[in-house]
Amino acid sequence: MPHANACLTPRGRAVLVERIASGWPVTRAAHAAGISRQTGSKWWNRYRREGAAGLVDRRSVVRRQARAHDHAVIEQICQLRRRRRVGPHRLAWQTGLSRSTIYAILERHGLGRLDRIDPRPPVVRYERAAPGELLHLDTKQLGRIGPGGGHRVLGRLGGAKDRHRGIGWNRVHVAVDDHSRIAYGEELADESPATTASFLERAVAFYAGQGIRVERVLSDNGGCYRSKLFAAAAERLGVALRKTRPYRPQTNGKAERFIRTLLHEWAYATPFHDTAARAASLPAYLATYNHLRPHWSLNGQPPMSRAPVNNLMGKNS
Repeated sequence: MPHANACLTPRGRAVLVERIASGWPVTRAAHAAGISRQTGSKWWNRYRREGAAGLVDRRSVVRRQARAHDHAVIEQICQLRRRRRVGPHRLAWQTGLSRSTIYAILERHGLGRLDRIDPRPPVVRYERAAPGELLHLDTKQLGRIGPGGGHRVLGRLGGAKDRHRGIGWNRVHVAVDDHSRIAYGEELADESPATTASFLERAVAFYAGQGIRVERVLSDNGGCYRSKLFAAAAERLGVALRKTRPYRPQTNGKAERFIRTLLHEWAYATPFHDTAARAASLPAYLATYNHLRPHWSLNGQPPMSRAPVNNLMGKNS
């Protein structure tokens, strides 16, 4: 409430509308009263609609307050959305409610997006019963680092891109045991059949050092895994070969997920000054991953906790 001598007491508003009624422009009368033209127009319009009663102070409450919609109406909206997959515009037309109200109701009941209406299929997780029953194999391309470092050392404006243009790519070969999650990996120059076959032999030897006999390996349908050299190496080692279904990378999800962890915690975690330094640091990271790093799927235990033999940190790694 304004005080008794304020410009816009009911008496001040009466003076304002008297001046406008006598021919003063609204802007001039408002400025004479010390108020804005918009405020002057407001009081003048109220006076024209309601007379002197429109100049009296009103309670500052919302005259129309939102009320909860009837439960039957909300149920009707939700059923139409689920059964007919009707959009908010059509629901607004059918119910007489505004589109914003329909949107709010749908969001409140988890029906805002059509792709979330139908229940998602449950995630099927599997795990082999013992170490060595299945070994996941995969590769990942990594850019080589020129002398002096890449852009993580020199910066993108430091000329690293132009200096090292055409330097090529290496391949990180990884193996992950399905049961224990014990991982093995090497950064190699390529993924040729000969390189991949040699990696398989070293991987099998690594797991043998942990007391694990590899029975079969699972890989995608890349050319390096379909080669005769790779098949011959697997036959010599007594390892069966399995392939993932085309366009189903989740079948080899344990290797895919380990590669993502490897990139985040090793390849891109430290600014390396050359490719050799990065490759040389991989065994130390793998030792930490296998022996010390808690694994979510193993209830916070490191992968080596599932090894058949008691392998202390640093041994056979």
